[in-house]
Order: sequence, then C-alpha cells, then structure tokens
Amino acid sequence: MLLNEIVLLTVGGLLAGAMNALAGGGTFFSFPALLTLGLPPVTANATNAVALWPASLAGAWAARASLRPLGPYLLPLLAAGLAGGMLGGLLLLAGGDEAFRRLVPWLLLIATLLFAASPWLSRLVAARCASAGHPPHSPYSLTAHGLVSIYGGYFGAGMGILQLAAFSIEGHPYARANALKNLISAAIYSVATVTFIVAGRVSWLELLVLLVGATLGGYLGGALSQKLPARWLRAFVILIGSLMTIHYFGQP
Repeated sequence: MLLNEIVLLTVGGLLAGAMNALAGGGTFFSFPALLTLGLPPVTANATNAVALWPASLAGAWAARASLRPLGPYLLPLLAAGLAGGMLGGLLLLAGGDEAFRRLVPWLLLIATLLFAASPWLSRLVAARCASAGHPPHSPYSLTAHGLVSIYGGYFGAGMGILQLAAFSIEGHPYARANALKNLISAAIYSVATVTFIVAGRVSWLELLVLLVGATLGGYLGGALSQKLPARWLRAFVILIGSLMTIHYFGQP
C-alpha cells in the first residue's frame, strides 16, 4: 500500500469508529474508503464486515446481563440470525462484484433513509415499549428477523436500526430490544465473517489499517460524545450518506 492509501484508509476508519461511537453510520466512511483504494466491491464489503465484527461481539458481551434471563427464548432468534447472516453472505459471494456494484447506490440510499428516519423510529419504539415480559415468537416475527439478517449478511448498513425497530414493535422494552439487537448483530457478523474468510474475500492489509483507525476513532468518539450536539453529527452523517449515494448513482 502507498502512503496516501494508508492515510485514506486510516482516516476512513477513524471517522467510522468515531461516528459509530457518537451517532452511528460509520459504514458511510469505511466502505467508500475501501472502494476508493480499488478493492472489488464484494471484497470491500467483506473486509468492512470483518472490521465491524469485534465491535459487535463487544456490544453483545456488554448486554449479557439483560439477555441472561431470556434463556431458551433466544434460540430461535439466534437461529434466524445465523441462517440469515450466512445466506446473505453467500448471496453476496454468489452474486459477484458486478451485481453488487449495481446494487451499491441503492443499498447506500436505503441505509441513508434508515439513518435519517431513526429518530422517528425511536419515537415509535418508545410508544410501543411497555411490555415487561417478552412477547411470543410467531412465524411472521421470525421471518422478519430472518430477512433483516439476510440484509445484514449481504451489506449491513442500517441493519441495527431495522433490528431495533423490529424488536421494539414486538413489544420489548428499549433496553432489552437494544440488547437483543446487539446479540443478533454479533451472530450475523460472526457467521458472515467466517463465510468471507473461508471464501478468501477479505483483504487483510486493508483490514488491519482500518481496524487501527476505527479503534482510535472509537476512543476519540467516546471522549467527544458528551461535548458535541447529536443533531449536528446526525446531519453530517446524512449529508455524507446522501453525497455517497449520489456519487455511486453517477458511476457508469
């Protein structure tokens, strides 16, 4: 890698880690940085997914106290997450770079709209979250979680927002919905990571640089989280997402 490529990827990881710690939306910085380096789209997405894997595991571990009382209730959700994450990863690999390249602008558009709508979704979540017990599974709810998991294995940006909304609309209190989201995200990223590694679609040097930048960015973002207005950060992420979407729609 050239020095300017290392700098670009480090900055992309730094911004991704910081924004994930502050407001979310870090994929809008790390994924385009990998594409700019010339990585094939599937390799860029796979490398980005593996870079997010440690954070997803940390989030699930941090939420373990909220999840422990659920016991067997978690098993169908984990099964849906693992199956959907693997299917999404396999679809990404099977579709190839050209198919994924054509979908990138649409996926970025979906992720940008989800991120922009997340405050409204949060208010909807707050209005629905009054249940102290956990609602029973249904074929419809497990199908919905499976579809979100497929999206997560395939691309993943905005997946957390979809999961949080789905769990909360089912009637889970916010803290438990967030814990469930962290657990299923970890399951999805774990199985997708194994799939991408086995398929040889991870670019390890770029991954290492990205992880260094994202780790530093996460620390800085955590330190700044109490000092910067959240609405400014959200507006910045939406602006970047919009610009990236327009840019990739304009690509031949």
